[in-house]
Amino acid sequence: MSEYIKKLIAEVKAKNPSEPEYHQAVEEFVGSIDVVLDRHPEYRSAKILERLVEPERTITFRVPWMDDQGEIHVNRGFRIEFNSAIGPYKGGLRFHPSVNLGILKFLGFEQIFKNSLTTLPMGGGKGGSDFDPKGKSDNEVMRFCQSFMNELFRHIGPNTDVPAGDIGVGGREIGYLFGQYKKLKNEFSGVLTGKGLNWGGSLIRPEATGYGVVYFAQEMLKTKGQSIEGKTVAVSGFGNVAWGVVQKVTQLGGKVVTLSGPDGYIYDKDGVSGEKINYMLKLRSSAKDAVAEYAKEFKAEFHPNARAWEVKVDVAIPCATQNELDGEDAKKLIKNGCICVCEGANMPTTLEGAKLFEEAKILYSPGKASNAGGVATSGLEMSQNSMRLPWPKEEVDHRLQQIMKSIHDTCLQTADRFGTPGNYVNGANIAGFLKVADAMLDQGLV
Repeated sequence: MSEYIKKLIAEVKAKNPSEPEYHQAVEEFVGSIDVVLDRHPEYRSAKILERLVEPERTITFRVPWMDDQGEIHVNRGFRIEFNSAIGPYKGGLRFHPSVNLGILKFLGFEQIFKNSLTTLPMGGGKGGSDFDPKGKSDNEVMRFCQSFMNELFRHIGPNTDVPAGDIGVGGREIGYLFGQYKKLKNEFSGVLTGKGLNWGGSLIRPEATGYGVVYFAQEMLKTKGQSIEGKTVAVSGFGNVAWGVVQKVTQLGGKVVTLSGPDGYIYDKDGVSGEKINYMLKLRSSAKDAVAEYAKEFKAEFHPNARAWEVKVDVAIPCATQNELDGEDAKKLIKNGCICVCEGANMPTTLEGAKLFEEAKILYSPGKASNAGGVATSGLEMSQNSMRLPWPKEEVDHRLQQIMKSIHDTCLQTADRFGTPGNYVNGANIAGFLKVADAMLDQGLV
């Protein structure tokens, strides 16, 4: 790592104290860019990296709302508009008690390059609140969403910033947010994605991230002359991404044997398929946030306070949250013969874990490449909204599959071009960077 990059990382840490997730995202990314700067000194002289690590706009605001008992609560709202060089800001809203500025900056920073890789005209952004929708009534969630949008509406728009859902923000929340935006602006526009199918949404959007991860994993395995068919797969989480992964792995002839939650993980030797996939929806809609119920329902093994990565599998797909797979987990997967790790969540692997996968030369893809299917389908929803035309499921799925194949091929070709063949991390970081950097140069000092 060059002195220039080391200095940049030190400055990011100094300017953004107490934001370890953001520090990690920047360090993982800029570690790939040294070789690019050697070939393209114009990026360094134009201070592209220094501009990239500073959001174009950071918005924070209070969100007062009233519960069903008449008590007033105050939460904090955020929107990080990180980079708009290639299109309007695009990225989800997350409602969860863990939400803070550092987590949203890490997510927004990753979103810049994820969106770039899709080839669709979308910049990078992220937002949310420390509000917890779990255990709240529909009316409480509605009142919160309306209060949240009362401030957010002045900063977003179909050609400015197009939020979507994320953890804690599903179809219900998007509906309430959109309804309030429509009332405040007196217009019906594609300002949010993840909308209901009967008012501008896109087919397969809930499953899209999970489907895209599996399509990406399939392409990775093809480089070794293999496929998902016949493979055993460890999956973490049980939300939208995991749900889509389980569906698509099963369709392609693989077998998912684990799901996980904050309480631990389940091991189902017979595989999560059929009615068990439908049961995931019940788990997700419950307020329990736990997978132990699955074990009781289907007589599977339940391992409390443990992670799914100790199971012997061919493929691992982390779909839960950041830093859920550390160095010790990576060692277990490698020891047990895992041949492919394809990230479904945002930055689920620690820097140590990623380094171990690279050293072991197993197939390993970063989330900014392999989980781009969700935002890619959001981009397709934006296109449908602009044309006022819905596409059938088959067309959306076909376009998604082609986008994921294109991202995979771009990552491999770019990694090879810059001297690290087979390194998906470098390929994704560099390919995502080049498009954004060139756009920034074209547009001048803004």
